[in-house]
Amino acid sequence: MTDIRKLQVQGVHHITLTGADRQTSIDFWEGTLGMPFIFEQPNLDSPGENHLYFDPGDGRLITIFTNEDRTPDRRRTPTDPGCVHHLAFAVSEATFAQAETRLKARGIGYTGPKDRGFMDSIYFKDPLGFLIELACYRFTPPEGCRHADVMIRAHRLRVERGDHHIDRVHLADAIEALVEERHASLSADRSARNPY
Repeated sequence: MTDIRKLQVQGVHHITLTGADRQTSIDFWEGTLGMPFIFEQPNLDSPGENHLYFDPGDGRLITIFTNEDRTPDRRRTPTDPGCVHHLAFAVSEATFAQAETRLKARGIGYTGPKDRGFMDSIYFKDPLGFLIELACYRFTPPEGCRHADVMIRAHRLRVERGDHHIDRVHLADAIEALVEERHASLSADRSARNPY
Protein backbone atom coordinates (compact mmCIF):
# COMPACT_ATOMS: atom_id res chain seq x y z
CA MET A 1 0.00 0.00 0.00
CA THR A 2 1.23 3.49 -0.86
CA ASP A 3 1.74 6.14 1.78
CA ILE A 4 -0.51 8.98 0.53
CA ARG A 5 0.00 12.43 2.03
CA LYS A 6 -1.24 15.93 1.25
CA LEU A 7 0.82 18.56 -0.48
CA GLN A 8 -0.09 21.26 2.05
CA VAL A 9 -0.27 24.73 0.52
CA GLN A 10 0.27 27.89 2.55
CA GLY A 11 -1.24 30.57 0.36
CA VAL A 12 -1.32 31.78 -3.21
CA HIS A 13 2.22 32.33 -4.49
CA HIS A 14 1.23 34.00 -7.77
CA ILE A 15 -1.35 33.93 -10.51
CA THR A 16 -0.26 34.14 -14.14
CA LEU A 17 -2.54 35.32 -16.93
CA THR A 18 -2.03 35.41 -20.68
CA GLY A 19 -2.03 39.03 -21.77
CA ALA A 20 -1.83 40.82 -25.10
CA ASP A 21 0.90 43.41 -25.62
CA ARG A 22 3.17 44.78 -22.88
CA GLN A 23 1.73 48.31 -22.69
CA THR A 24 -1.90 47.18 -22.43
CA SER A 25 -0.91 45.06 -19.41
CA ILE A 26 0.97 47.91 -17.72
CA ASP A 27 -1.85 50.37 -18.41
CA PHE A 28 -4.45 48.05 -16.88
CA TRP A 29 -2.71 46.37 -13.95
CA GLU A 30 -0.76 49.43 -12.79
CA GLY A 31 -2.57 52.33 -14.47
CA THR A 32 -6.11 51.20 -13.62
CA LEU A 33 -5.78 48.87 -10.61
CA GLY A 34 -2.77 50.59 -9.02
CA MET A 35 -0.54 47.51 -8.79
CA PRO A 36 3.12 48.52 -8.91
CA PHE A 37 4.98 47.03 -11.90
CA ILE A 38 7.89 45.42 -10.05
CA PHE A 39 9.71 42.97 -12.30
CA GLU A 40 10.08 41.96 -15.94
CA GLN A 41 11.97 39.26 -17.81
CA PRO A 42 11.52 36.98 -20.82
CA ASN A 43 9.09 34.07 -20.39
CA LEU A 44 11.64 31.33 -19.71
CA ASP A 45 9.37 28.70 -21.28
CA SER A 46 8.43 30.65 -24.42
CA PRO A 47 11.14 32.88 -25.93
CA GLY A 48 8.68 35.01 -27.93
CA GLU A 49 6.89 36.19 -24.80
CA ASN A 50 7.66 38.64 -22.04
CA HIS A 51 6.78 38.08 -18.36
CA LEU A 52 5.55 41.07 -16.33
CA TYR A 53 5.15 41.01 -12.53
CA PHE A 54 2.76 43.20 -10.54
CA ASP A 55 2.26 43.56 -6.77
CA PRO A 56 -1.47 43.40 -5.90
CA GLY A 57 -0.79 44.80 -2.41
CA ASP A 58 -0.30 41.74 -0.22
CA GLY A 59 3.25 40.80 -1.22
CA ARG A 60 2.12 38.10 -3.63
CA LEU A 61 2.23 38.47 -7.38
CA ILE A 62 0.03 38.79 -10.44
CA THR A 63 2.09 37.97 -13.52
CA ILE A 64 1.24 38.45 -17.18
CA PHE A 65 2.68 36.75 -20.25
CA THR A 66 2.76 39.34 -23.05
CA ASN A 67 3.55 39.20 -26.74
CA GLU A 68 3.72 42.22 -29.03
CA ASP A 69 1.94 40.22 -31.76
CA ARG A 70 -1.21 39.84 -29.62
CA THR A 71 -3.88 42.53 -29.48
CA PRO A 72 -6.62 43.00 -26.89
CA ASP A 73 -9.95 41.28 -27.58
CA ARG A 74 -12.68 42.57 -25.26
CA ARG A 75 -15.03 39.59 -25.73
CA ARG A 76 -15.65 37.70 -22.48
CA THR A 77 -13.01 35.07 -21.81
CA PRO A 78 -14.23 31.44 -21.69
CA THR A 79 -16.05 30.20 -18.59
CA ASP A 80 -16.06 26.53 -19.56
CA PRO A 81 -15.24 23.92 -16.88
CA GLY A 82 -11.58 24.26 -15.99
CA CYS A 83 -11.41 27.95 -16.94
CA VAL A 84 -10.98 30.76 -14.42
CA HIS A 85 -14.27 32.63 -13.99
CA HIS A 86 -12.87 35.81 -12.42
CA LEU A 87 -10.27 37.26 -10.06
CA ALA A 88 -11.36 39.20 -6.99
CA PHE A 89 -9.16 41.85 -5.43
CA ALA A 90 -9.61 43.28 -1.94
CA VAL A 91 -10.15 47.02 -1.71
CA SER A 92 -10.76 49.36 1.22
CA GLU A 93 -14.19 50.84 1.94
CA ALA A 94 -12.85 54.22 0.79
CA THR A 95 -11.74 52.80 -2.57
CA PHE A 96 -14.94 50.78 -2.98
CA ALA A 97 -17.00 53.94 -2.44
CA GLN A 98 -15.13 55.54 -5.38
CA ALA A 99 -15.16 52.50 -7.70
CA GLU A 100 -18.24 53.43 -9.75
CA THR A 101 -17.08 57.02 -10.29
CA ARG A 102 -13.59 55.95 -11.30
CA LEU A 103 -14.80 53.21 -13.65
CA LYS A 104 -17.26 55.63 -15.28
CA ALA A 105 -14.46 58.19 -15.75
CA ARG A 106 -12.58 55.60 -17.82
CA GLY A 107 -15.68 54.53 -19.75
CA ILE A 108 -15.49 51.04 -18.25
CA GLY A 109 -18.82 49.22 -17.96
CA TYR A 110 -19.49 47.42 -14.68
CA THR A 111 -22.02 45.40 -12.74
CA GLY A 112 -22.87 46.28 -9.17
CA PRO A 113 -22.33 47.20 -6.49
CA LYS A 114 -23.69 43.89 -5.28
CA ASP A 115 -24.59 43.04 -1.69
CA ARG A 116 -22.99 39.69 -0.86
CA GLY A 117 -23.97 39.71 2.81
CA PHE A 118 -20.42 39.52 4.15
CA MET A 119 -18.91 41.79 1.49
CA ASP A 120 -19.76 44.21 -1.31
CA SER A 121 -18.66 43.55 -4.90
CA ILE A 122 -18.40 45.36 -8.21
CA TYR A 123 -17.46 43.61 -11.48
CA PHE A 124 -15.89 44.78 -14.75
CA LYS A 125 -13.77 43.34 -17.54
CA ASP A 126 -10.12 43.96 -18.25
CA PRO A 127 -9.13 44.98 -21.83
CA LEU A 128 -8.98 41.27 -22.80
CA GLY A 129 -12.49 40.40 -21.57
CA PHE A 130 -11.38 38.81 -18.29
CA LEU A 131 -13.79 39.45 -15.39
CA ILE A 132 -12.36 41.38 -12.44
CA GLU A 133 -14.10 41.82 -9.09
CA LEU A 134 -13.36 44.50 -6.52
CA ALA A 135 -14.43 43.11 -3.15
CA CYS A 136 -14.75 44.91 0.16
CA TYR A 137 -15.30 42.97 3.38
CA ARG A 138 -17.96 44.32 5.73
CA PHE A 139 -16.00 43.32 8.81
CA THR A 140 -12.61 43.46 10.43
CA PRO A 141 -11.52 40.22 12.12
CA PRO A 142 -10.73 40.41 15.84
CA GLU A 143 -7.07 40.68 16.82
CA GLY A 144 -5.29 37.39 16.19
CA CYS A 145 -7.91 36.10 13.74
CA ARG A 146 -8.11 36.02 9.96
CA HIS A 147 -11.05 36.73 7.69
CA ALA A 148 -11.28 32.95 7.12
CA ASP A 149 -11.71 32.37 10.88
CA VAL A 150 -14.71 34.70 10.96
CA MET A 151 -16.15 33.26 7.74
CA ILE A 152 -16.13 29.62 8.88
CA ARG A 153 -17.73 30.56 12.21
CA ALA A 154 -20.36 32.73 10.46
CA HIS A 155 -21.06 29.87 8.03
CA ARG A 156 -21.66 27.44 10.89
CA LEU A 157 -24.02 29.92 12.58
CA ARG A 158 -25.90 30.44 9.29
CA VAL A 159 -26.34 26.69 8.81
CA GLU A 160 -27.42 26.16 12.45
CA ARG A 161 -30.06 28.87 12.08
CA GLY A 162 -31.26 27.64 8.68
CA ASP A 163 -30.54 30.99 7.02
CA HIS A 164 -30.05 31.29 3.26
CA HIS A 165 -26.69 33.12 3.23
CA ILE A 166 -24.17 34.75 5.54
CA ASP A 167 -25.20 38.25 6.53
CA ARG A 168 -24.10 40.90 9.02
CA VAL A 169 -25.76 39.25 12.03
CA HIS A 170 -23.78 36.04 11.47
CA LEU A 171 -20.56 38.04 11.16
CA ALA A 172 -21.24 40.00 14.35
CA ASP A 173 -22.11 36.85 16.31
CA ALA A 174 -19.05 35.03 14.90
CA ILE A 175 -16.76 37.88 15.93
CA GLU A 176 -18.28 37.94 19.42
CA ALA A 177 -17.74 34.18 19.80
CA LEU A 178 -14.13 34.36 18.57
CA VAL A 179 -13.32 37.19 20.99
CA GLU A 180 -14.84 35.24 23.86
CA GLU A 181 -12.81 32.13 22.96
CA ARG A 182 -9.49 33.78 22.24
CA HIS A 183 -9.36 36.81 24.54
CA ALA A 184 -9.33 36.33 28.31
CA SER A 185 -11.46 38.33 30.73
CA LEU A 186 -11.50 38.59 34.52
CA SER A 187 -15.31 38.41 34.48
CA ALA A 188 -16.87 35.07 35.41
CA ASP A 189 -20.00 35.96 33.43
CA ARG A 190 -19.40 37.44 29.97
CA SER A 191 -23.04 37.33 28.85
CA ALA A 192 -24.80 40.35 27.37
CA ARG A 193 -26.27 42.65 30.02
CA ASN A 194 -28.11 45.98 30.09
CA PRO A 195 -26.50 48.58 32.38
CA TYR A 196 -29.35 51.10 31.89
